[in-house]
This record gives sequence, structure tokens and C-alpha cells, in this order.
Amino acid sequence: MYRGLSIGAAKPDYPHHLIHISEPVDPYTAADFAADAKVCIDAILAGVAAPSGGRRSMPIVFALIQGLDDIPAVEPTIRTAIERSGRRVRLAGAPSELVEIDPEIARQLHPNHSQRICRALEVYRGTGVRLSEWQKTGGDSIADQFECVALCPEPRALLHQRIAARLDEMFEDGLVDEVRALRERGDLPCRFARDPCRRLSTDLVAAGGRD
Repeated sequence: MYRGLSIGAAKPDYPHHLIHISEPVDPYTAADFAADAKVCIDAILAGVAAPSGGRRSMPIVFALIQGLDDIPAVEPTIRTAIERSGRRVRLAGAPSELVEIDPEIARQLHPNHSQRICRALEVYRGTGVRLSEWQKTGGDSIADQFECVALCPEPRALLHQRIAARLDEMFEDGLVDEVRALRERGDLPCRFARDPCRRLSTDLVAAGGRD
């Protein structure tokens, strides 16, 4: 959905909904996607067609078909404060803080899952309720309206070959320049987006390729 991420996000080269609808600097949550996707689905169904979707992360898919917890909006300054803190300490203290606040969620997350850790801290600081407790409230599921299909190539070596080939194509198509352009924007709000761009663009140029 973000502009400026065509190569890195492997955006389709055929007509598709919810493409280039947001700037990288603007937050776009799973809830935003679910709401926008439902509007698109309703419009497609009204035209007597069958909507289809693909290549989405599982949290976004679940947000659409299983519904979301009824978490109230959190003051943006809370998220900003957490991100700034994470930028200073590289989130070194965030996992341990999450263990104290919400051990159930902490057990589910790897220390490198910076955005999910940030979200769990944000929810607790903003609502006073653990994210694990919010998740138990459930959402309005519409799973019975969907047919979910997963393609799992066997053997796994074939999948790894396809991933490597796709990555090579991304570099050939200009991935380094795309990442560099994101880095040079200068307005991305937190280290979760900006610092990886800096490391990736610097490392790729130095290495001269994906290796």
C-alpha cells in the first residue's frame, strides 16, 4: 500500500486494489487495511465478480477475516515516545519491559520483532490493559465468507531457489536505488523504518550485490 516501495514489496504489475494509497511516513495499520479491503470487496461483489487477494502477511489477513480486538485509539505521542526510546537503546530494554508488563505476549515474540514489541508496549501504556487481555475479547469474524488457500512447494529447496531468484530480480530492477530513495527522504518517523534502509543501502552498495 505504501508509495515508493514497489520493488521491495513486490507489487503486482496488473490491476490491483490498495496499491500506492499511503505515504511511508503515514501509519497504515492492519485495522486500516481490513476496513479498506472490506470496501473494495463490497464494490467488487456489487459488480458480480469474485474478489481474490494474495501475498499479504498473516496478521493483515487475520485482521480482515477474523476481526480485530476492540482496542481504543492510542494517543500518537505514546507511540512516538516508545519509538524514540527504541532508537536510543536499540530496543535492548524493551523485551525485558514487556516481560514485566505482558509476559504472555513476550513469550510469543522474538526480541527482533521490534514493531510488535512496540505495539504491545503502546497498547499497555495507552489503555492500561495488556495486549494479551485485549486479544481475548475477540473480533467479528467473517471467515466463513472466505476460501483460504496456501501454496507450499515441496521440496523446501525449491522454495528457497524461488526466493533467491526473486531477490536477484529485485536487485536487477533497482532495489538498491529504491531503498536509497527512502533513506534520503529524511522524514521517516522511527528507526524501525529508517535505520534498516540506511544499513541495507550502505551494505548493498559496498557488497555490490545480494551476497
